[in-house]
Amino acid sequence: MNESLLDPIVNQRVSEMAENLVGSEIIKLAGEVKEKIKNGEKIYNLTIGDFNPNIFPIPSELKEEIIKAYQNDETNYPAANGIQELRESVSHFLHVNGGLEYSADQILISGGARPLIYATYQTILDPGDTVVFPVPSWNNNHYSHLSHCKQKFIEATAENNFMPSAADIKPYISEANLIAVCSPLNPTGTVFTENGLAEICDLILEENKKRGDSRKPVYLMFDQIYWTLTHGETRHYDPVSINSDMKRYTIYIDGMSKAFAATGVRVGWAFGPQKIMNKMKAILSHVGAWAPKAEQVASANYLDNNEQIEDYLFKFKNNISKRLTSFYKGMIDLKGKGFQVDAIPPQAAIYLTVKFDLTKHQTEDGTVLNTTEEVTQYLLDEAGLAIVPFYAFGASRKSPWYRLSVGTSAFEEIDELFANLETALSKLKQV
Repeated sequence: MNESLLDPIVNQRVSEMAENLVGSEIIKLAGEVKEKIKNGEKIYNLTIGDFNPNIFPIPSELKEEIIKAYQNDETNYPAANGIQELRESVSHFLHVNGGLEYSADQILISGGARPLIYATYQTILDPGDTVVFPVPSWNNNHYSHLSHCKQKFIEATAENNFMPSAADIKPYISEANLIAVCSPLNPTGTVFTENGLAEICDLILEENKKRGDSRKPVYLMFDQIYWTLTHGETRHYDPVSINSDMKRYTIYIDGMSKAFAATGVRVGWAFGPQKIMNKMKAILSHVGAWAPKAEQVASANYLDNNEQIEDYLFKFKNNISKRLTSFYKGMIDLKGKGFQVDAIPPQAAIYLTVKFDLTKHQTEDGTVLNTTEEVTQYLLDEAGLAIVPFYAFGASRKSPWYRLSVGTSAFEEIDELFANLETALSKLKQV
């Protein structure tokens, strides 16, 4: 055998960025869950921010449009910023459902929302620039690393539903170039209040007035990928609707993925100042991060059908909401029985914020759970409950809070899950 083939891979030199890129904690947990399921264990896998298509299928009309587009051979390269018909349909959708006025030229289509977030970072931030974001939040720490920028993160609290406030951001505003927020928030399923977001907008506008033309302004990346999925009395608020002056500084991240259970369809869009969209388009053109043309054609045709969309979203949200409500009730019932658990009432998205304050608890074999990792493992091993700790989203590793996702949950299994969970919790003794 050629001796060169035996060289250990650890000796291969790569870039500093690649060498120090941290892997996904969620993927790590998902691998363990998959192994347990493979071995025949009953696992209630509530880790993934996705949908089981057998429970939450995409709209039938969208599916038919996708099939038709492939039958019509819509398989060549799309325009770099997305086909004109789709950008016009997105403009229509935003106007009808969100009251936002953006022209087709201010909209950029991509293969899901992730490339758009990456392009936002690359467009706004030079190496060494500063991005401010709350934790827990989804992947801002990784995008910061990829962009070689400085990150200032805010440890948000349960008292504020894990949403950042203007007061939290203010100490960093003078050095910030980008503020990255998400509402409804992944991982918490909570939203900005109107006043809370208005104060952040005022802070950004005040800072940019001070800077004038002498410095690059502070931009706001506003990820609203879950905005159509609000529950009960919850309302979604966005920066430009609150203060029209924010239109110069706001880059919206949005798309089909969560609104229509279409995570695998890979049609996302950003919208904002046209110059920024043009620069993001140039970056993504070199990356080749286009949404497939057939899916673009299908999405363009589907998004023009207001009644179909309204009917789908009504049923879709009801199915999500009843699961979130059931999980919330189950957690509060356990709390009422004296277990060290809690939950924040569901507001939006497909997530419930739950708390398992179980460190310094002893198992039946005398093992003391000293870390959140050990608590997470205990819940998985003893109750078959797989959920994601907030430290996977940048929060402190000591945080007792978790993301519970209902996108793959079978409603008829929820009572069974809580029976198993109560049994597992009953085996613990506080020390």
